[in-house]
Amino acid sequence: MYVSPLQLSSNSQIFVSGDVVVDEGAAIAPGVILQADPDSKISIAPGVCIGMGAILHAREGTLTVEAGAILGAGVLVVGKGTIGQNACIGAGTTLIDPQVDRLLILPAGSLIGDNSRQVPAAATTEPATPATSPLPVEPPAEPPVEPPVEPPAEPPVEPPQTEAQTASEAPAAADEQPAPSGDVPTILYGQAHINRLLGTLFPHRQAFNSPPENGQIPPEDSE
Repeated sequence: MYVSPLQLSSNSQIFVSGDVVVDEGAAIAPGVILQADPDSKISIAPGVCIGMGAILHAREGTLTVEAGAILGAGVLVVGKGTIGQNACIGAGTTLIDPQVDRLLILPAGSLIGDNSRQVPAAATTEPATPATSPLPVEPPAEPPVEPPVEPPAEPPVEPPQTEAQTASEAPAAADEQPAPSGDVPTILYGQAHINRLLGTLFPHRQAFNSPPENGQIPPEDSE
């Protein structure tokens, strides 16, 4: 708080009004006003020092300044109460119905006892914030529903074969011959077919194959 410097007063007199008692050992600067309303009183103890331009106005009771207290220049004291021993009140301070303990020091420009000017606690703790309209909240996008993936079908599990079944199936598998592939059938010739074919192709071969009669060898055909 800025306190303007006090101007020197040309009035060297002290204004006293009402029931005011000042001890001879008190030091009071020029321009001080000591005023007590009817049915009120001001009592200043020895060793009190009151600075230039200070105002003490007692109302609705007794205003007491105890020994050794110091009131700076321009101090304003209004109402009833007590300023304790050796208390120090800074310049430009305002006290309303003071209750100052002994040896208490108040900084210059203080305001004590004014209940009508108290700031609400909510205003000091919470800074004023401008009202803002709430932003529209978009609903969360639902993820696409994928069809469930069916697990691959497992091949049927054949029961384990016993040794008897394995032994019985082994000869049957050996006798079976793989079927020939393709549309053209395969002709298997036996020995009889081969002899008939050779007899057709080589008619003289039959004479060699048949046994000779009477042990004679047939003569060879001359060409």
